[in-house]
Formats: sequence, C-alpha cells, structure tokens
Amino acid sequence: MLRLHNFYMEEISPNLHKEFNYKSPMQIPRVQKVTLNMGLGEGSQNNKLIQDAVEELSLIAGQKAVVTRAKKSIAAFKLREGMPVGCTVTLRRGRMWAFLDKLLNVALPRVRDFRGLPDRGMDGRGNYTLGIKEHTIFPEINLDKVDRAKGMNITVVTTAATDKEGKALLALMGMPFKK
Repeated sequence: MLRLHNFYMEEISPNLHKEFNYKSPMQIPRVQKVTLNMGLGEGSQNNKLIQDAVEELSLIAGQKAVVTRAKKSIAAFKLREGMPVGCTVTLRRGRMWAFLDKLLNVALPRVRDFRGLPDRGMDGRGNYTLGIKEHTIFPEINLDKVDRAKGMNITVVTTAATDKEGKALLALMGMPFKK
C-alpha cells in the first residue's frame, strides 16, 4: 500500500469521521482522481511543442498523456477544429496516490518564493484546482532537455459534498494552504 493512501486510511479518515460526525463511513470524503492538464496555445502551429509536452507530462504522471484537440474553429487564433491545443492525463488509484505524495512532499517545496496555496481554487463541490507556472519543479524533468517552461493545471477531484469538507481532507493530507 502506498504511503499517502496508508496515512489516509489510518489517520485522515478517522479524523474526518470525528470532525464532521458522519453517520456512515461511506460519507467520509476521499480522493477520486487527479487530472493534470497542459494547455499550449501555440501548439496548433508547432507540433514538436505538443510532442514534448506529451512526453514531459507522461514522465511527471507515470502514465501516457493524451493530446487534446480544439472543439471549435476560432479564426482570430488561427485555430481549426481538431487541431492539437494541449495534453491531459487522468490518474486514479495507485498512480494518483503516488503523484499526490510526490506533489506535496517533493514538487511544491521546490517552488520559488512559495508561501502556500490559495484556497480560492475550491469549486463549491469539494474539488480543488491549482495552477503551476513551471513544470520543471518535478524531479523527473531533465532541465537540460527542456527548451521552455510550461504551465499546468492540477485538479484534485474528491467525494466531499462541500468546500469545507474538501479543504479539510486536503489539509489533513498535507496540502499547504495559506493561512
């Protein structure tokens, strides 16, 4: 069993059960999935940029990333329907727990001038989205091979009913929210 998942089962779950007085253990919030998304605006003109992003996101996630394509044509951006505009990967179960552990304990402490994560990333249903400006904070990325830093969005989807429950779950897991 993975370290963070084991910690969730032994420590976090009982604490949440006590704090929110759930009637059933099935009401205790848990993490369902983690989605990583890299949007590359100029990727529609530069295919190498998309391929590099897919490679790097696959290294970070430990799972093959898929290319996302434009749903509509937008003439102002020289974008046609079906052109590549980014890449995404969805993590569940073991890979999800391993990624969260790496994000909380390795990647976020490597961010320059880090003062904590804002809690305004909660969506009203217990899910949390955070943006990272440079994907180079992850240890799998070789800085010599990166031609430019790319940003990414990370969404943690939980079964929590409210933002308060979702934030409590993530805070107990070690998510460094601003005070």
